[in-house]
Amino acid sequence: MSYAPNVPDHIAGLKAYVPGLPIEDLARRLAMPVEKIAKLASNENPLGASELALAAMREAAIDPSLYPDNDCTLLLDALSEALNVAPGQIVIGAGSESVLGIAAAAFLSAERSAVYTQYSFQAFVNAVQRVGAEAIEVPSPNFTVSTSALLDAIRPNTSMIYLANPGNPTGTRLPQQEIADFMARVPAQIVVVLDEAYFEYVPQDDGPTSLELVERYPNLIVTRTFSKAYGLAGLRVGYGVAQPAVIAMLRRLRAPFSVTAMAQAAAIAALSDTEFLDRTVSVNELGLKQLYAGFDELGLRYVRSFANFVLVDVGNGAAMAKQLEQHGLIVRPVGGYGLPAWLRTSVGSEQNNERLLRALQVEVSLVHD
Repeated sequence: MSYAPNVPDHIAGLKAYVPGLPIEDLARRLAMPVEKIAKLASNENPLGASELALAAMREAAIDPSLYPDNDCTLLLDALSEALNVAPGQIVIGAGSESVLGIAAAAFLSAERSAVYTQYSFQAFVNAVQRVGAEAIEVPSPNFTVSTSALLDAIRPNTSMIYLANPGNPTGTRLPQQEIADFMARVPAQIVVVLDEAYFEYVPQDDGPTSLELVERYPNLIVTRTFSKAYGLAGLRVGYGVAQPAVIAMLRRLRAPFSVTAMAQAAAIAALSDTEFLDRTVSVNELGLKQLYAGFDELGLRYVRSFANFVLVDVGNGAAMAKQLEQHGLIVRPVGGYGLPAWLRTSVGSEQNNERLLRALQVEVSLVHD
């Protein structure tokens, strides 16, 4: 007789997070060299990592027998200076997903509820379910966030609202002033988690910045990451910014020694490489235009994005993803988000974007034939 683990229902019902297919898996299956595979599934930086970050990793005199600095002191200082906030307002984790998770653990429980919009990031949805909280999902018309609908969904037991700007997998965003107006209407006892994993790609408008809003509202947590624009996805470094009392609680819940010494050194160097960041944003803007033009030519519907990926309607996302694998291309079907007709593709290099468009042209024509 097989053993059935005795776990609570809310844990038994968890959906496993499905990452982008590893390059090595597809290369093995196709008997294709790994360098011939283009991964456009995980929103990684097509430029790789900053040379300053790579140099910092090479030069770091790190003894692997010693634990890393649990407090990430030097990285905290670097972020404090770059963001113009006090070190006591920052918590660092193994990617922003870890900060989302500890925020859910801090402010949610089986007696409480969290409100978020349809198509919200699966890692946060899972974090809510892991703590047994009630999930209240608000519809997302035209893939956008309705802040009024989020406010209307609040119940007496609601203790958290999650808002991603831009959203993943949608790529849509809210103006800063709308977020400011939203925060002014959120009851003070409800914590708002503003996920800005793709912040660096968003042109800044005239409204107050999210960090200015942190100074106004003690119930706001802003999360960001080094995984996307900074090109450090493999090192797992993210952070949250909030007022000191909130940060103190999040630090108590964070797993000890969760950010390696190598990751801390690379993140400090990456933070200083503004030239690399500017180039990343420029390449992404050109890549978005390239993909939009290609999708228009193919007659494919897509959602204009403020991030480094695009959501595109191909009729059957899972089937098209399988077909594109035969071309050595890895993209992300998003049926798990309730979007079975769509694919999410990262913005890659000019060459890989063109490969994707050529492959789609072949596959779409086969479907029509």
